[in-house]
Amino acid sequence: MTEPYSTFDSTAELLGTITTQLGDQLSTVHPWGHAYGAARGDGAPRPPRAARHGGPTLVAVGHGSRDPRARAALSQLVERVRELRPGLDVRLAHIELNAPLLTDVLDDLAAGEQDAVLVPLLFGPGYHVKHDLPGAAAAVPDGRVRIAAPLGPHPLLVEALADRLAEAGWTSEDSASRSTGVVLAAAGSRDPEALDAVRRIAAALGERLGGVPVVPAYASAATPTVPEALRLLAARGRHRAAVASCFTAPGLFAGRAAAHAPWIAAAPLGDHPALARLVLHRYDRSLTAPASPRRQLTTA
Repeated sequence: MTEPYSTFDSTAELLGTITTQLGDQLSTVHPWGHAYGAARGDGAPRPPRAARHGGPTLVAVGHGSRDPRARAALSQLVERVRELRPGLDVRLAHIELNAPLLTDVLDDLAAGEQDAVLVPLLFGPGYHVKHDLPGAAAAVPDGRVRIAAPLGPHPLLVEALADRLAEAGWTSEDSASRSTGVVLAAAGSRDPEALDAVRRIAAALGERLGGVPVVPAYASAATPTVPEALRLLAARGRHRAAVASCFTAPGLFAGRAAAHAPWIAAAPLGDHPALARLVLHRYDRSLTAPASPRRQLTTA
């Protein structure tokens, strides 16, 4: 369900409070109905280790990159999530290219009879969210793995994007100018739902910036590209264009997008506090949503 972006500021503040309160509640109540692991001597089912210490393990799943800065950035994000939720087991995993790989993390958790929630550090329901993550989860017995929704769209994500633009030099005067515009650079996908998610993020960012036109652009697999999006803005008289980075970490695509910026380019989101709160929000929502025993993808 799409949140009302017109109430962005109050929504983001409220979600920060709700995330903390819900986490406290979930640390004492386990919402899943299936039996866990081996039985104790008294015949009662034995909860997994993670359930006794703050809930199922939160596994933040990044894509992976050959850029050494990417893993460091995601590690910093995971550390910020840990700081927000002491006592919760939070781990980083990658789909490919970087260790630890998701399959290895899930094998380790399964060996310890620990349940997990996979939170994709991705911005829309593309191939990795729809196929790679469910495939990895299905390999774990007894439906012990849930899959949370991707990061976008959400007001907390828009907060992080706007803040990174401000750090790069965007001001309130730029929001009021009729010559400015923004290109929202994202990885790209052939999945229409993933592209729609980026379009919705772009629309919400434009509203957050006071009505500035924000054109989504893609580094691969979709159009427009960043140069094409810049030309679209220029055709509307928006010659002073900034590039917003819809990437969690530095890498090939983020670097290429920034290199096309004719003016300012925002940094990837990294360990922005709003992104860390969003990771926890996705985790919490997955625990309160109905789930099937094997493949659980919550999209709220």
